[in-house]
Amino acid sequence: MNYYNIGKIVNTQGLKGEVRVISITDFPEKRFKVGNTFFAKLPNKHEQVALTIDGVRKHKGFILLHFKNHPSINDVEYLKPSELKIDEGSLSSDDLKPGEYYYHQIIGLDVVDPNGNPIGQVKEILSPGANDVWVVERDQHKDLLLPKIDSVITNVDLDAGKITADVPEGLDE
Repeated sequence: MNYYNIGKIVNTQGLKGEVRVISITDFPEKRFKVGNTFFAKLPNKHEQVALTIDGVRKHKGFILLHFKNHPSINDVEYLKPSELKIDEGSLSSDDLKPGEYYYHQIIGLDVVDPNGNPIGQVKEILSPGANDVWVVERDQHKDLLLPKIDSVITNVDLDAGKITADVPEGLDE
């Protein structure tokens, strides 16, 4: 089964079993709500721990989570740092509007120009503000940063594994 990252536990918060989480999902309000279960991938270990949320709040840019059957700091200390993951069955195409994609669908796709000439391959997606930026790794050139806007990303063909991008002048310097 495939698992997808939705966040990272970076520290504990207080003494009552809360943890600080940095979200890396487009749907934090859906992923981090009371009753949801996800998995914590512990550092340097192959095991994953299933955790069920029984408390959620925001504090200073972090999402603070409390888990069922973890009433104190001693019960959650071992979780830091760990990656938070959901299984493939937790994904739903209902979350996406037309023209939206999960990160895992885009990372690894080939990028070509409008004439079909290869540009590179998407290696990472950044979310700095108004729109995502797709980082394209290229042979013998530095990475190309493509904003996810319709005038630049003109076509995404998941079945063919290909993205067509019209790179504006000056962006590739």
